[in-house]
Amino acid sequence: MEFSSTEIVGYLASLIVLISFLMKNMKTLRIINTIGCVLFVAYGILLNFSIPIIITNVTIVAINIYYLLKASKSA
Repeated sequence: MEFSSTEIVGYLASLIVLISFLMKNMKTLRIINTIGCVLFVAYGILLNFSIPIIITNVTIVAINIYYLLKASKSA
């Protein structure tokens, strides 16, 4: 079984997003989830610009950053 570099990025993104949901700390969850979403954006680009994948994950990254910044200001 052989995987292309595009598939590897997609599987890695999926794994990281799944791992993020195992986190108990919300800040850690958002950081790890953001990394997974950035990889999904790269995956969407590698799939000849799959716009639904890119838009969804850019939006999730923006939401995660918003809440991380909000939490850091209140701390």
